[in-house]
Amino acid sequence: MAGDDRESEKPFKVQDRRRFSSTGEARPESEVGAAETPPSAAATEPPPAAAPEPPADAAPQAPTADDYAAHSGEHAELTFATFVISLSTQALALLGEIPDPVQGRTVVDLEGARQFIDILGILQDKTRGNLDPRENALLDGALYDLRMKYVERSGR
Repeated sequence: MAGDDRESEKPFKVQDRRRFSSTGEARPESEVGAAETPPSAAATEPPPAAAPEPPADAAPQAPTADDYAAHSGEHAELTFATFVISLSTQALALLGEIPDPVQGRTVVDLEGARQFIDILGILQDKTRGNLDPRENALLDGALYDLRMKYVERSGR
């Protein structure tokens, strides 16, 4: 493939930004962000061997920061507003207001929706006085709308 040829010609630089060494000791500030290997050495050294597969009966390992970084892609920055909208969207899906993106159909789960609404209520209580006016209005509006839809859907 043409794309593979271009990528193999570019030299790359390995930069270790971890604040701690592999033994767990704090690294001096001058070493944080310094290249692990010079670019010329990195291009000539063979790639490290792949990690061996764990035995099938081994306990699952917790995800690492690298696992999350590998799947993050080019997503929008997570802000308070996107967090509130995300929780609101999940509540709307559980109220049957929008189709579930996985199943492609509407599902009503009032208990699940109530939990998301309660989480937003807790968030409102814990952030009171710490939000800018736009964030406060977004959270208030989302909670009001969700609570009204919940009451309507549950028949209370």
